[in-house]
Amino acid sequence: MQREEKQLEASLDALLSQVADLKNSLGSFIYKLENEYDRLTWPSVLDSFALLSGQLNTLNKVLKHEKTPLFRNQVIIPLVLSPDRDEDLMRQTEGRVPVFSHEVVPDHLRTKPDPEVEEQEKQLTTDAARIGADVAQKQIQSLNKMCSNLLEKISKEERESESGGLRPNKQTFNPADTSALVAAVAFGKGLSNWRPSGSSGPGQPGQPGAGTILTGASGLQQVQMAGAPSQQQPMLSGVQMAQAGQTGKMPSGIKTNIKSASMHPYQRGTPAL
Repeated sequence: MQREEKQLEASLDALLSQVADLKNSLGSFIYKLENEYDRLTWPSVLDSFALLSGQLNTLNKVLKHEKTPLFRNQVIIPLVLSPDRDEDLMRQTEGRVPVFSHEVVPDHLRTKPDPEVEEQEKQLTTDAARIGADVAQKQIQSLNKMCSNLLEKISKEERESESGGLRPNKQTFNPADTSALVAAVAFGKGLSNWRPSGSSGPGQPGQPGAGTILTGASGLQQVQMAGAPSQQQPMLSGVQMAQAGQTGKMPSGIKTNIKSASMHPYQRGTPAL
């Protein structure tokens, strides 16, 4: 009996030591988050999480050790309940529990969860028991597939963002050319009024090709109409002479068809006797 009690005390001391280390690590991490958040870096946060994870694993190893007795088989019975302030209890609990009364004992000595939580746990256990093994396996595979696809997309986005940040954006234009083009369009910078030699404005005597156009131009085209060929020639000749007398004007290339009421081919006349 004494051996079991000594083993229990040694296990409790080891457990209290591990819990104290874990509590100190949590306290320092919370202090950093509350007071040093402006200087806190991501590697420092990862180091704090790694320390907490290692301490939790050590605590689980202590609880699962073969020499550690099963604490669930031990029963704790409160010997004295008092509404008065207890200084020793305040010191041991670091000010968290000032009194050990009927109000706080059910919370601190509880070995089962709250009734509401216990009811929800029973409901979840019942729902899980209704699902068959095949259906549960399919749901597990579907969930694992979704998680794998999500992790793959996240990893791809991270790689693309890192590669995009390391590789500078390729410039597709020349700033000097753009500035010169804007200055030329807006202010006329770099433009000149130079003209090639020998060029002249329209209508000037030295313009090449004008004589050729005037010389090669033909007058009004004569259009003879059936029934009165001899009567159309004097009229058309007069039009041609009037056009030829206008020096310096471009002759019209439009075909003119002059008709007269007296030249109608179907005009009614006196029948020949």
